[in-house]
Amino acid sequence: MRTLMKRSLSLALAWSMLFLLSGCGTAREQNDNLADNEEQDRLVIDLFGPMEKSKPDLKNAARSAFDQTIAMAEERLGLTVEYRTYTAENYREKTYDDVSLDRVRNHMDDLYLLNPDTIQILGSEGELADLSGLACAKNLRDVVRTANTVDGKLVAIPQEVAAYGLFINKDLFDKYKLKLPETPEEFMECCRVFQENGIETPVGANRWWLENFVFAQAYAELYNGDDTEARIEALNNGTAKYSDYMRPGFEFLQELIDRGYIDAETAYTYEAIEGEGPDFLAGKTPIVMAYWTAANAETAYGKPDFNLQVIGFPSELGQMPVLSITGYAVSAEAEHLEEALEVLDVVLSDEALRLYSEHNQVISPSKNVEVDCVDALKPLNDRVNEGVYVLGSNAGMKVEQWGNTCLIVRELLGGASVDECMAMFDKLQEESLEEQREGGS
Repeated sequence: MRTLMKRSLSLALAWSMLFLLSGCGTAREQNDNLADNEEQDRLVIDLFGPMEKSKPDLKNAARSAFDQTIAMAEERLGLTVEYRTYTAENYREKTYDDVSLDRVRNHMDDLYLLNPDTIQILGSEGELADLSGLACAKNLRDVVRTANTVDGKLVAIPQEVAAYGLFINKDLFDKYKLKLPETPEEFMECCRVFQENGIETPVGANRWWLENFVFAQAYAELYNGDDTEARIEALNNGTAKYSDYMRPGFEFLQELIDRGYIDAETAYTYEAIEGEGPDFLAGKTPIVMAYWTAANAETAYGKPDFNLQVIGFPSELGQMPVLSITGYAVSAEAEHLEEALEVLDVVLSDEALRLYSEHNQVISPSKNVEVDCVDALKPLNDRVNEGVYVLGSNAGMKVEQWGNTCLIVRELLGGASVDECMAMFDKLQEESLEEQREGGS
């Protein structure tokens, strides 16, 4: 029996015992039983994601912003959204992406929260419903539509846009009279000054997020020019090479490693924030990289003892935010397809997104919803609002970006040469072109 049904029955039993003990409960028991039956008869929409549902039956319990938007849909549509949750211990060696792919392909749920790489894979396989007809889709920022459109179909929509940037100890920059860097050359000069003044490793890095340096330099002109679609099409059909875009960023990382500004050996083993975070918070490391929400979270960088500033990554066009976009999707073969689409239309409405964004202080996917951010994030937020950014994930590119680039950067950290890394991109592109040729034959 579903969790919600169990919860309803438990409540009914508790009420029955309470009124039996007080000697005045017969009518109330009947009404409660009727209410429980109504709850059990409600349509259930299955949502697969990484989160548990908070307990609505506990008075005054703090519920997450996501749960509140789900509750909004449940109330308006008269249905129940049941969470199907990924836990590592249940799936052992399988990653969340592995499990998501399996569940979508086997039509096990109605709604899914998907990472960028799985959005691209499943969208290209035709496994995800087209969301472009939803009312909420009309309000999306262009960046969201671009990132999650596959073969002309909008296949996923997020509740927030994840922006990555450089987290800067501004006090240390001021101490050495350094301006916040705009270009790769300026960034390298800042690192030189820090090292000459006794800061042995100026950049705290981990094995997950160094690819943001690459994306900022690789795609600054692509996403901030007038020919974005044409450039992406050239990459997809093979007339342009991903390796040509990626090379400057990899050469930049290699130089940071060669000069000792990044410790490649420790970065290869560090988990995000857990590895480099303590030295950054202690004022020993002036630069780390992280995502937007880390500036709000006290468990990350939300309460530093110094002036924190979050800026974009260096590029020839200046400080460049890197955006990675997940998304909620509906199975194209969902058992309750229409109802699942209706749930998303409520959860992703401007009203619900405003509630979610204000609660979590994040960038909304809706162009109509703006939220005040903490002072530290204003430099990054200003660039995003100006439309200046690059995408680290784009479902319209035939070669998946975020995961592949992360893995190839790790090869660089492990000792591979830049040329060897570029050969890996060339191989990925050739495999993609071969799949397209086979698909068209």
